[in-house]
Amino acid sequence: MNQGTYPLAASMINQINRLDQISNNLANINTNGFKQEATTETTFNYYLERAQANNELPTKINTVTNNIPKIDAKFINSEMGPITMTGNDLDFAMNAPDTFFKIQNSDGDIVYTRDGAFKNLDNFLVDSNGNNVLNADNEPIEIEENFVSQIGVVKTAYSNLEKIGDNTYTLKDANQVEIFENNDNMIVKGAIEKSNVNSVTAMVELIDAQRRFEQSQKAIKTIDELNSSVIDKIGSNTK
Repeated sequence: MNQGTYPLAASMINQINRLDQISNNLANINTNGFKQEATTETTFNYYLERAQANNELPTKINTVTNNIPKIDAKFINSEMGPITMTGNDLDFAMNAPDTFFKIQNSDGDIVYTRDGAFKNLDNFLVDSNGNNVLNADNEPIEIEENFVSQIGVVKTAYSNLEKIGDNTYTLKDANQVEIFENNDNMIVKGAIEKSNVNSVTAMVELIDAQRRFEQSQKAIKTIDELNSSVIDKIGSNTK
């Protein structure tokens, strides 16, 4: 195989991953508290240099192969979405970009979210999926006088979080979480934080990923056609 196809094929894989990620962002443009994801790209040379810095002895195949593009990491865009006043007494929004509500999911695990569109279920505060919202002591909150002060709030960096679905996160390291005894001035009642996905920017990124994919695809097709032409000519000269 022509070595030039390796980086082109890798680029196509990267763009497919980008398309999936951008499509997911667009699909959640109306999801309360949703944070869009993005990716970073590098080459294998980056990993070779990092290995050398750790006194390891990586094998360098050749210049072309070592410059194959690779998705390095996915990250969550922590920028706050717009806060919209709803007037609903069971809607809440966070004031700070790195704070979260605590939810007990259907498996009994404690997960974290910024979606504060809560509901009343049998006089208990729950999220849109019927999961209990927890207080600082990880107990369900009964809707009564001054129940707002009981809503638990935690603080952690997005780098310490992993998305697990249903607009919730799980912790990577439980030791990197700050738990507050009270939520004074940390939440806004009667308001909702909207998604931070910008539809215009996301559509531009979607078009860019699609065009990059098509460019690599066309380049591979051109290389294949050149190879076929060379083989035909060589075959003709050997007769």
